[in-house]
Amino acid sequence: MYKFYFIIKIKMEINNLLKEAVEIGASDLHLAVGHNPIVRIDGEMRDLKGYEEISVAENKKMIDSILTVSQKKKYQEERELDLSYEINKIGRFRINLFWERDNPGLVGRIINHEIPALEDIGLGDVVLKMLKQRQGLILVTGLTGSGKSTTLASMVNYLNENESLAIVTLEDPIEYLFPKSKSIIAQRELGSDMLSFAEGLRHVLRQDPNVIMVGEMRDLESIALVLTLAETGHLVLATIHTPNAAQVVDRIIDVFPAYQQQQIRLQFATILTGVISQQLLPKKGGGRIAAREILLNTPAISNIIRENKIAQINTVLQTSADKGMITMNQSIKALYENDLIEKEVAKNYLVEED
Repeated sequence: MYKFYFIIKIKMEINNLLKEAVEIGASDLHLAVGHNPIVRIDGEMRDLKGYEEISVAENKKMIDSILTVSQKKKYQEERELDLSYEINKIGRFRINLFWERDNPGLVGRIINHEIPALEDIGLGDVVLKMLKQRQGLILVTGLTGSGKSTTLASMVNYLNENESLAIVTLEDPIEYLFPKSKSIIAQRELGSDMLSFAEGLRHVLRQDPNVIMVGEMRDLESIALVLTLAETGHLVLATIHTPNAAQVVDRIIDVFPAYQQQQIRLQFATILTGVISQQLLPKKGGGRIAAREILLNTPAISNIIRENKIAQINTVLQTSADKGMITMNQSIKALYENDLIEKEVAKNYLVEED
């Protein structure tokens, strides 16, 4: 007697794949031609079971299904596209579309419905003190996928729930949707609500804000405008891609021409409130947890920035725990001592200090 076995190929639809990614606790979904659908869970890449390799036609069809006519045109012309996407009762997603060897590709980041409270993500009194200053610049830094957007959203929502403020956010794309509460929040998305971060920043003061959130400081123009806004008596929250607090200073100063750098040092030393630099580590028992370096703009730090002695920042961080500052290594050691990460994880993420 012969036995026949049939492999049933599951029909690939973008909403079903995103729904499955949400259900299994993934942070990202990757759709690439020639590969099975792949998800990232706790930092690790895994195939979604039950699917075969994605064809060019399948990927194009799935991508087209979530785009408007204007978005399709822009994707074809510019070869890149960022957008937000929502599935009713399932979740919101930050979608990046690209081309790879002339094949369409997609990466979808899952955005949680709930905005976590500051204490739920390990941010305490020192961050609350930053937010109460009502002016200056608070920077959240870290590499891609380090949770910067969540930290920024938690801070904005704390203000939203506890203060009566006018808050304007400039995002690419809009990720978390802030609920109606004590503050009024205008969320502006690049492409649909503004043509560029620079244009949005130029006109934001006419929108009568108390607080301005900038999704990312990307170039000289947007960085210069953010510094100016913080100097005008507004509280500005922004992200920037650097691995630690000291490199934030170098990154911001070095983007300017040499003849402007001393002036920018003086400006930055005056308006900086603090820097939260973070990375996500594998958590004991599953999931991930943030390790954070926190720098506050004390007179010592301000003087270091003005005099361009950036190498001394880590020494000040190491010896200023009483002021609320902490180095990344100190944060990692605290996570291990509190039984939140394994010893091997701590050893792998600790860095040599001067």
